[in-house]
Amino acid sequence: MQRRIYFDSASTTNIHPEVLAGYEKLLKQYYANSESLYDEGSTVSRQMEKARGAIAGLLNVHADEIIFTSGSSESNSSAVKGVAFSDLSRKHIITSNVEHSSIMNACRQLHDVFGYDITYLPVDREGKVNPEDVRKGLRSDTVLVTLMYVNNEVGSVNPIPEIAEYVKKHSHAYMHTDLTQAIGKVELSMENIDLASISAHKIEGLKGSGILVKKKHVPFIPLINGGEQEFDLRGGTSNACVNMIFAKTLRLALENGRKYHGYIQKLHDQLMEGLAGIDGILINQPADAVNSTVNFSYEKIPSEVMQNALNRSGFMVSARSTCDSKSNNPSYVLTAMGYSEKRASSCIRVSLSRHNTPEEIRLFIQALKEIISSYGEI
Repeated sequence: MQRRIYFDSASTTNIHPEVLAGYEKLLKQYYANSESLYDEGSTVSRQMEKARGAIAGLLNVHADEIIFTSGSSESNSSAVKGVAFSDLSRKHIITSNVEHSSIMNACRQLHDVFGYDITYLPVDREGKVNPEDVRKGLRSDTVLVTLMYVNNEVGSVNPIPEIAEYVKKHSHAYMHTDLTQAIGKVELSMENIDLASISAHKIEGLKGSGILVKKKHVPFIPLINGGEQEFDLRGGTSNACVNMIFAKTLRLALENGRKYHGYIQKLHDQLMEGLAGIDGILINQPADAVNSTVNFSYEKIPSEVMQNALNRSGFMVSARSTCDSKSNNPSYVLTAMGYSEKRASSCIRVSLSRHNTPEEIRLFIQALKEIISSYGEI
């Protein structure tokens, strides 16, 4: 059987063994509805609140500022719409033109259906937002600034601390950041951040699990109406065991991010060295991108063709955000960075994790050379 090598951890991750074992144990023990008044329900509620407190401690926020969600797409949509609908006198939002589709589509809907004015900031050649553009874009009716911390296609790290500080000092807008690709990859501070989104399946956790950090001072209209769950901010019976295990998921992700940073850097450097030895390879991510993401193009082979060829050779990679993976359009991130349509239509994203090995990098470079060499026969 052909060996399969996974280079797509930015898309999703395998579940950490400790998370899986802990979740299975919780499922067997805590099956009662956390809203029930009998002892078993109260026990589930206490355990979930204990997990909420642990998550808050890891992020240095208050426990009642953690809202459990189904993942970052929900958290992003809730952050944008929840804040926007809380103050109908301010109908201006600032974002960038390289955000995740959950942000882009939420903003598009607010514009098309509810008449909001959306400012889409450009990014530079490195895929980053210029803080000066945020400053120029702020208005008296700006209700929200929403910018991702780490780009999901090229790994660019936005200067969020600098931007957030300015937004808080010089406007009445709230600051939201999408932390989906940042957890375990960059050191984070929640100072001056009003809202933040995290998804478990990006950090060796369960799919359908995530959180929205919403500081207490931030007004918010819930998207999902129901009972009194999540401080009346997200209705529906709590997915208690999933929420409980998020605390361990986040703790392990933060610990392993620090522990394996140097190891992933070595894999990154080996991959970059191998790519540099192949004529025609163009590197798309900036030098200071997170070390787990490498984005490159070989303009003679379109992304879909290259992905299929690599798949037949045993390698799982992406071309762009997985939420847009079935689109044959050029990467809107690379296009926004100023690259040609041809380059943006031939990109490949390799995302590394602590589970990859130097031997896998060597095999990848070898396979890539063979594909390029025999492209006319593919």
